[in-house]
Amino acid sequence: MKKPEHIKLKIEEIEALLERVEKGHSQDGDYEIIKSMADTIIFLNQAVNSKNISIKRLLKMLFGIKTEKKNKIFKNSDSDDKDDPPDNQSGTGKPPNKKPDNLKVTRKKPKGHGKNGADKYTGANREFINHQELKHGDSCPLCLKGKCYNLRLPGVVIKISATAPLHATIYDVEKLRCNLCGKVFTAKAPDNIKGKHYDEKAKAMIALLKYGCGLPWYRMEKLQHSLGIPLPASTQWDQVEAAANLIHPVFNELKQQAAQGDIFHNDDTTMKVLELMKENNLASALQGKGTCETKSRKERTGIFTTGILSILDDKKIALFYTGRNHAGENIDSLYKIRDTKKVPPVQMCDALSRNTSSEFETIMANCLTHARRGFVDVAENFPDECRYVIETLAQVYKTDGITKEQQMNPDERLEFHQLHSKPLMEELHLWLNKQINDKLVEPNSGLGQAVKYMLNHWSKLTRFLHTPGAPLDNNICEQALKRAILHRKNAMFYKTLHGAYIGDLFMSLIHTCHLMKINPFKYLVALQKNTHALFKNPSQWMPWNYEKVVAMES
Repeated sequence: MKKPEHIKLKIEEIEALLERVEKGHSQDGDYEIIKSMADTIIFLNQAVNSKNISIKRLLKMLFGIKTEKKNKIFKNSDSDDKDDPPDNQSGTGKPPNKKPDNLKVTRKKPKGHGKNGADKYTGANREFINHQELKHGDSCPLCLKGKCYNLRLPGVVIKISATAPLHATIYDVEKLRCNLCGKVFTAKAPDNIKGKHYDEKAKAMIALLKYGCGLPWYRMEKLQHSLGIPLPASTQWDQVEAAANLIHPVFNELKQQAAQGDIFHNDDTTMKVLELMKENNLASALQGKGTCETKSRKERTGIFTTGILSILDDKKIALFYTGRNHAGENIDSLYKIRDTKKVPPVQMCDALSRNTSSEFETIMANCLTHARRGFVDVAENFPDECRYVIETLAQVYKTDGITKEQQMNPDERLEFHQLHSKPLMEELHLWLNKQINDKLVEPNSGLGQAVKYMLNHWSKLTRFLHTPGAPLDNNICEQALKRAILHRKNAMFYKTLHGAYIGDLFMSLIHTCHLMKINPFKYLVALQKNTHALFKNPSQWMPWNYEKVVAMES
């Protein structure tokens, strides 16, 4: 809505206007004044609503958002589905009919109960305890007639203890000296270590705590010191850097294989690198002096971490890039090493231009969750309209959930969505157009902006209805980026670009392991122990195939 025309009125003039209107003796110009007053009220109302939405977004950024589920957005919602809602959808834009009182609703039992069976403790040491009085084949001490035999499944008792993340062992090495010649004979320590030594497990644990769990150097230093095992922050960095020197070819190979993916998810988040921030400050100081050289410079000052998630068949690869490049530019670096014979991949991201590639052809898809969030933000002000959009999308997500449960291939999934989701999306598209064309919504309001966003990007938002394998949203990439966000939140910054590269390396390897359900600690240890073989053929040391190579060598 345009800003109302500014008209100056005194209190006496307003009172006179009201008196004329009440008596039905309006004058020329009264209509323009009343219209301006009405427009001002509408304008201020929209401004307040927009401000409230902005404040809510700010609060979400500061304190996080627990959920955007429908039953949390609409407090009177009776749906208990994790994403999505009622089985019936009227498509009229009206709230769904209330369920009859005699309809019995069966709620699904929540998954998990906080208890883990013994099979979940894959990293635990296992010890078999023999019976203290009986052995296999002994006579029964109770009935004295039968014999006792071992059961197929033994009983299980789990004892959980604790130790420092890094534990130290001190070897007191015996020394003997000849009393005649003075020669000193020293016992050899295990593995011939000398002085202080950090093994592969120690380096892997430091990297995992730092780049996988977001534990900053200084916190780890305090924890270790309090447990009697000193571990200075500088030492932690030295050990992580040393480990990276042993395994970095795997990171390059991971990029090479990720470049061949059929689907790319990508997104950015801001990051702090002190080295680049210092460059920004220096450039700003030079520009303040007003030299011709600095006036003409328009260098990028932003610093970002890009998360890229590549999917190829059953493989999921996570990559992180930190620096001045945007996500689209980092995607370009992958396309340059992609097999030119492969068909263009599907690229899933939000609608920002900086997320797209300018040099290579891709099949663009936009995130449906981003479009949905526009309605979530204004649901309190426009409950009926937003409920219709959110519940329609919920049905689409429910359909997609069925394709995952039945493990459909891309072509089967596409056909299933065209059968069940396409009618819903076509009806939603008609509804969105009707809101704008029939002027049922103010275009500049929060709801109007959400509607226009969906209409402007409709073809990319519905790519899953036309391209096999195209995802609905970019959630999996946003989840990956939380690794970098956790690091930024706890450690605050990287000191140098080299330090950022080390962080990207370990985050990429660790999160790829999580995606592939591989133990990242064992993987990092194995890479360090087999560094010579790794340098010769890094493709054999990916998270999904390294165990076969280790088994063959052992």
